[in-house]
Amino acid sequence: MDLFEMDETRTMTREEAAARLRALADSLAKHNSVEFARDGGRITVAVPDEVNLKVEVELGDSNEVEIELTW
Repeated sequence: MDLFEMDETRTMTREEAAARLRALADSLAKHNSVEFARDGGRITVAVPDEVNLKVEVELGDSNEVEIELTW
């Protein structure tokens, strides 16, 4: 199997970030897949009924909230 990686960092408003997370959450709730765009194409990722959810919070000189889904 070929490895596919997508790493995107973009500055946006808090409201834009919330809308992006909401769209991802809606897709997870309604479908068994999520879709991402890259280089003019789209990749669909199948997501099973059960996943592992990990949430990390780091506070310091810079703050971070990391959300990870694995299966």
